[in-house]
Amino acid sequence: MNKKLTRLAERRGLLIAQAEAQRAALTINIAPWRSHLALADKGIAAVRYIRSRPALIVGAALLIAVLRPRRAGTWLQRGWLAWQIGRRLRGR
Repeated sequence: MNKKLTRLAERRGLLIAQAEAQRAALTINIAPWRSHLALADKGIAAVRYIRSRPALIVGAALLIAVLRPRRAGTWLQRGWLAWQIGRRLRGR
């Protein structure tokens, strides 16, 4: 029994060392992507913020309609298309 526990302890130590080496390699490999991933996180946070406040979307649409009535139709079409695409993607 003591021999088995010794082998298990050695195996555990080897696995811990391998995990530390893998973490270090992952840290080095992911470093160039850190700024890109941070930007993506900010974009996702902004989309979640806007989605949780539909009044902002309506207010922005009204502001665009007041400031540039000719372009309001174009922006409304784009918004409608983006909304439909988002619904279809969430449905999958």
